[in-house]
Amino acid sequence: MPSAADRIDLGPPRDAGAVSSFGLALLVHAALIAALTWGVNWKRSDRSVAFEAELWSNTPQEAAPKLVEAAPPPPPPPEPAPKVQEVKPHDSKVDMALEQEKKRKLQAQKAQQVQQARAEKELKLKQEQAKRKAAEEAQRLEAKKQLLQNQANAAALEAQRKQNISRAMGLADASGGETAKGTAQKSAGPSASYGGMVRARVKPNIVFTDDIAGNPSAEVEVRTALDGTIMSQRLVKTSGNKAWDDAVVKAIIRTEKMPRDTDGRVPTPMILEFRPKD
Repeated sequence: MPSAADRIDLGPPRDAGAVSSFGLALLVHAALIAALTWGVNWKRSDRSVAFEAELWSNTPQEAAPKLVEAAPPPPPPPEPAPKVQEVKPHDSKVDMALEQEKKRKLQAQKAQQVQQARAEKELKLKQEQAKRKAAEEAQRLEAKKQLLQNQANAAALEAQRKQNISRAMGLADASGGETAKGTAQKSAGPSASYGGMVRARVKPNIVFTDDIAGNPSAEVEVRTALDGTIMSQRLVKTSGNKAWDDAVVKAIIRTEKMPRDTDGRVPTPMILEFRPKD
């Protein structure tokens, strides 16, 4: 780094007329002050005139770096212009028509809702009625089934009761032998000779003189009272010859009363079989 002596050496050479130079400098400064004073007063009256002054120094100085001004920021984008809403002319008829159409749609919507609610209510009511009817029908069928079951049980009990009574009475007054295995009071079937006894009683009453081919059989059901009196007769099997069938039925009617069997009873009903050539 250079010293103060070096800087002095680099200065201008010393002059012998330093006093005169000092006086000249004072004069210059006085003139400069006067010029500045006059310039200020003159500038107030006329702003278009500029005044420049330079000051010199006997010591050299390094210039400062040039001031670099920053670039101004870019301007903001322009704001969009406000949208102007188009104002249509007021029309009372149009407004009235729109208001009426709005009311009509609102009424139609309300009517549709009411109709839908009514339909849903009717459907729910029908479903409840169907369920109630089905439940009542099921109860009725169950009650009927139970009634039939009770009647069947009662009938079975009554039949069993009667059977027990009949069996008890039959066992008390049974007429069978010691080897008999039945449960009835007496044997129900006629004796072996009873058929001949009936034939001998009915055959004399048969009136039949026609010539008939073969020996067909006619069967008649006969019901009698306890004493043997004939109550009814019915042809249950035809012989194929109507004259012979009629002759047999009329003969039974003429007989009027059937004979008693060996035990004193008359079996009823009985099926009698008759052939013309027997």
